[in-house]
Amino acid sequence: MSGWTIGIIGGSGLYGVEGVEDGHWVEVHSPWGQPSDELFVGRIGHVKVVFLPRHGRGHRISPSELNARANVDVLKRLGVTDVLSISSVGSLAEERAPGTFTIVDQFIDRTRGRPSSFFGSGMVAHVSMADPVCPRLSTLARDAAIAAGATVHDGGTCLVMEGPQFSTRAESNLYRQWGCHVIGMTAMPEAKLCREAELPYALVGMVTDYDCWREGEEAVDVAAVIRQLSANAEKARALVVNLIRALPEVRPASPIDTCLDAALITALDVRDPELLGRLDAVAGRALR
Repeated sequence: MSGWTIGIIGGSGLYGVEGVEDGHWVEVHSPWGQPSDELFVGRIGHVKVVFLPRHGRGHRISPSELNARANVDVLKRLGVTDVLSISSVGSLAEERAPGTFTIVDQFIDRTRGRPSSFFGSGMVAHVSMADPVCPRLSTLARDAAIAAGATVHDGGTCLVMEGPQFSTRAESNLYRQWGCHVIGMTAMPEAKLCREAELPYALVGMVTDYDCWREGEEAVDVAAVIRQLSANAEKARALVVNLIRALPEVRPASPIDTCLDAALITALDVRDPELLGRLDAVAGRALR
C-alpha cells in the first residue's frame, strides 16, 4: 500500500485542474513517440496530481492521431497509480440528455488502425478486458460528480468510433440496437493501454449532444458541442477536485496493480531485448 498519484486525462472541455499546489508543466520523453503535450504536475492535499491534455493545449490533435501509447507511458513514468479520464461523448439513449454525465463501465471498440498494445512480437501479453474499468475509481468518480451537482448515470456502454467525422444516421441507429448508451472517439485504445500498464482506469463521459439518431432533430455539429462543453466544464472541474479530496491518505492495493502477472506468455529465452527496453515503465515491475 502507498499514496495516490492521480493521472487526469482531460478531453474536450477540460484543459486543466483547479486548486493544484506547486503546479508546473514538465516535459517527459517516451520511447513510444511524442505524447500529446507536457504534463501539469502538482498536489491537492496529500494526493499527487498529473494532468495531461489529451488533444494538446489548444486542441491541436485529432482523435485518430493521438499517440495513446506515449500518453499512457509518460503517466506511468511520472509514478501515476490511477487514471481518471474525462471525455465528451454523444448520447445514444433518450434519458442521457446533454449536460448529464455517464460513468462508463463497458466499451465496444470500433476504431481501426490505432496501435492498441504495448506488446507484440518478441514479448506477447494478453490482459483481460472483461471488466475494462476500475470499479473503485468509477464509484469515486460517480460520487464526486453528484457532489458537483451533475446528473449522473452510473454505468453504460461507450461505443468508441474512429472519427474524426461524426456518425451516419444508420450507424447511430445500429449502435443503439447494440445496446450502447454513449459514443465517443478517444477512450480506445486508451483504456486497453492503461490496463496493460497496470493502471486502474475510470471514464466519465460528459454528454454534449444526441448524435444523429433522433428523428426530426438537427444532426450534431461542432458549434452545438462547444456550447454544451462550456456548460459541462465547471462541473467537470469540480468533479476532479471532489474526487481527489475524497481519497484516503493510504491507497489500498488493486488487483489491476499486478494484472500482468497472469498475462505475460513469451518464454524468457526468446524475449526481444529492444521491446523489453521500451516496456521499462509500463511493464518493468512484471518483467524484472
